[in-house]
Amino acid sequence: MKIVIPGGTGQVGTILDRALTAAGHEVVVLTRRPVRARQVRWDGRTLGPWAEAIDGSDVVVNLAGRSVSCRYTAANLRAMMDSRVDSARVVGEAIASASRPPRVWLQMSTATIYAHRFDAPNDEATGALGGTEPRVPGYWAYSVDIARNWEQAQEEADTPHTRKVALRAAMVMSPDRGGVFDVLSKLVRLGLGGPVAGGAQYVSWIHDHDFVRAVEFLVDGDDLSGPVNLAAPAPLPHRAFTRALRTAWGVPVGLPATRWMAELGAFALRSDTELLLKSRRVVPGRLLEAGFTFDHARWPQAADDLVRRARDGRRSR
Repeated sequence: MKIVIPGGTGQVGTILDRALTAAGHEVVVLTRRPVRARQVRWDGRTLGPWAEAIDGSDVVVNLAGRSVSCRYTAANLRAMMDSRVDSARVVGEAIASASRPPRVWLQMSTATIYAHRFDAPNDEATGALGGTEPRVPGYWAYSVDIARNWEQAQEEADTPHTRKVALRAAMVMSPDRGGVFDVLSKLVRLGLGGPVAGGAQYVSWIHDHDFVRAVEFLVDGDDLSGPVNLAAPAPLPHRAFTRALRTAWGVPVGLPATRWMAELGAFALRSDTELLLKSRRVVPGRLLEAGFTFDHARWPQAADDLVRRARDGRRSR
């Protein structure tokens, strides 16, 4: 198959590009700064010659959007919104104008669309969308607005011959350098991998191999469209999540962090505490109902695999 990945140079795009290319597919990446073969320049906002890559393709997986690993200033939040909505809109325009449109368009979204909650898991059918929760920072609602508008841009695209799926993805865990697992692992190895703000908030995640397998499953599953949660079926509280990660690395203790300590740490890392403090209890209802099985359903076993691969990668360098 010919698969086009707009915004495919980030962590998740690199994972997909590597796996799909290894599987024998023709993968084309749309990027603002092409540096190698199979990369095509685009600006993520306006139609251009890059649209020729989509015309005649089989699958589009749009991952474009400004990284959320930044300080949540007004300017950065606006850039997150604009980059996601504009790219989804213009990908829809390219598909709509194609003489041979792709049969499926997978559009990245986020599990952050769901409410900050502890009482029950969020699936696609019964999950509570966020934005109105009491006693959370007001700007958290803007993250939900980003997700809603992101999905709406795909929904409104006039692409009657292309099936559309919104990927409400949890954190994708891979041993690649610079990814979320790499950052968390560095903190653990420094002795800083304890629970944050009590650790009751839920962590949703998905192993990188299962993420790729889920994308392939959705491409092949002609009856699936609309929002689909890409998350392992067993989210767990942050305290249990960090304990399992420490065990995988063989680190006996991790210093806990209060909310204000997390604020200082996020400031130093030029990130934001929403990534740590929001309780994301998300489960893959539609994937499981459709018959998808996870190879890495539980975090302790997934963490063991990721640590082993990370160590093997360091030894090979």
